[in-house]
Amino acid sequence: MSSGEDSPRAIVAALSANVGIAILKFLAFALTQSASMLAEGIHSLADSGNQVLLLLGRTRARRRPDVLHPFGYGRERYVYAFVVSIVLFSLGGLFALYEGYHKVREPHALTAWQWVPIVVLVGAIAMEGFSFRTAIVAARPLKGTDGWLAFIRRARSPELPVVLLEDFAALTGLVFALAGVCLTIATGDGVFDGLGSLVIGALLVCVAVVLAAETKSLLVGESAEPAAVAAIERALAGTDGVLRVIHLRTLHLGPEQLLVGAKIAVDPQTSLRQAASVIDAAEVRVRQVVPSAGIIYLEPDVDQGEHL
Repeated sequence: MSSGEDSPRAIVAALSANVGIAILKFLAFALTQSASMLAEGIHSLADSGNQVLLLLGRTRARRRPDVLHPFGYGRERYVYAFVVSIVLFSLGGLFALYEGYHKVREPHALTAWQWVPIVVLVGAIAMEGFSFRTAIVAARPLKGTDGWLAFIRRARSPELPVVLLEDFAALTGLVFALAGVCLTIATGDGVFDGLGSLVIGALLVCVAVVLAAETKSLLVGESAEPAAVAAIERALAGTDGVLRVIHLRTLHLGPEQLLVGAKIAVDPQTSLRQAASVIDAAEVRVRQVVPSAGIIYLEPDVDQGEHL
């Protein structure tokens, strides 16, 4: 992910859309008892809660560092994104699978208000499409030339990948729900409605697993992107008084805060005052090329051919 701060606009758009969609879906379920509509309603409710969690994580991550957390609270955004994957898996995916299983075993045709689910689903597709488009527009400058899957995998800021995957799953699930409802109305066989719910559940479980894997990696600790690491190394090596970079380590303390630690080789005749000046100059050069490098620790050493 780019070091630039991504806007919460995509999260707010997704939250607004999902709240409205959830209300419509639960209304349609109350009128028709459609399993697909109930699964989709729970899905939208879970998504709404997820967007609230993402916004809460962003707010809590802005707290100032303290004695117990000297590097700040930036990783809270990763924690809340991981919770989102759990909610999506349990409340969204597993419930949809449970509801679909029972509807397939005991199918019931839609006998009343048959047109309501179709109208609701078409409207939900339009609103979810708007939310998805907002997320794509917000993510495109950060994505660069990478593909969307590559962007999701390399992203250091969790919110946009979460919203993108949630909206993609929601749109796909709506299509399956619409297909299940239409087939149930056309054939009078409620099994299709249950199958739609099963497919929605399987889709949500898959998306939740992907999100959990990606956010777990961020929680464990990921380095800067290769381009940023290369830029930092060039900045250090290009500083007057630095003979070479012996080794370099980076770690994201949050999406927009990077920890940089490096051992740099200096001339053996360099005095302590001169070494301090070299370190100060190197830190300035690093922050010029990678502004997110907020915390930098540089250790001067005599070059003994060490490679690590």
